[in-house]
Amino acid sequence: MRINNDLKQKLKKIGWTDFFDKNLEKIEQEELSPARVIQVNRNSHVINDGSREFRVTTAGSFKIRTDGVYPVTGDWILFKDTVIQDVLKRKNTLSRGASGNRKKTNPKSRLEQIIASNLDTVFIVSGLDRDFNLRRIERYLTLVNNCGLTPIIILTKGDLHKDPEIFAQQLETITAAVPIHIVSIDDSDSLEVLRGYLKPNLTISLIGSSGAGKSTLLNRLAGDELQVTQSVSHRLGKGRHTTTTRSLIVIPGGGMIIDNPGTREIALLDDDGGLETTFPEIDQIGMLCRFSNCTHNHEPGCRVLEAVENGSIQKERHISYQKIQRELSFETQKGYKTAGRIEKERWQYVAKKAKAISKMKHK
Repeated sequence: MRINNDLKQKLKKIGWTDFFDKNLEKIEQEELSPARVIQVNRNSHVINDGSREFRVTTAGSFKIRTDGVYPVTGDWILFKDTVIQDVLKRKNTLSRGASGNRKKTNPKSRLEQIIASNLDTVFIVSGLDRDFNLRRIERYLTLVNNCGLTPIIILTKGDLHKDPEIFAQQLETITAAVPIHIVSIDDSDSLEVLRGYLKPNLTISLIGSSGAGKSTLLNRLAGDELQVTQSVSHRLGKGRHTTTTRSLIVIPGGGMIIDNPGTREIALLDDDGGLETTFPEIDQIGMLCRFSNCTHNHEPGCRVLEAVENGSIQKERHISYQKIQRELSFETQKGYKTAGRIEKERWQYVAKKAKAISKMKHK
């Protein structure tokens, strides 16, 4: 399947690249048209076909697909009339473990929640108020690095402090290779630096806690009040869930930003190199340990423990590393259950659903 140059040029403005062009060539159904998902609602999706935005539904086949693929914000899809028929191969995804599913019985060993797809950069947004937390930012970095994406740290509300650079200096001790930008909504110069990341064809995703200032930042970069914002609760110091859906916004002048609801639980999945990238000093010194599979916890000849003892590695960093390592190790082990265990859990799940259906029939 091929598309004409005129349509291709329109699609490029919302992120179309040669990657998707090559995958489109493998599709045989000529009657389908490509578009990008810009918003996911409970019972519908909003897509952009390069000329307009409109609401569509998904084909019933998605309910029985065995690959688990379902359209998410940022996806390129193929539609006919007003129905999504298929999802083009993704360049990448920003994923986390689905919150609230750790203790639920399910045929799958763990559930993956795709936050957004086909990204180029991820802005980790943290407000310089009660939201600022080094350990939380380490978890965000591990999440983004695990997905093979490029993280940028954005510190909002820089006008709340006389010397906001102190926070940046704290971050530099744990993220030497990650760009850090301090912004203030009323400081146009600080925002101008971020516009350097907004280039045609590039898509940025915003992640961070509620009240961190993601929607306000998006509004300023877009030059319009696109997303509703609310003030942070002064009593609790917590953000209010203003953004409830993931929306892809095309920025005038080039680039796209996906705004996400505030994240309260940063559930990690398998370690795909993110831990080593987030904690490079531990990874580097760990190569000198006596045992190649050293966990840097209690083993004799552990150079990491020696470095913590002499102050070469921050104790807080080591504790954070251990906590994330245990979580990732636990998730990985769940991914390698025996066939018998998986089959048993599958039938437990089926029995539970059958029981629920039976109750509904008797009501």
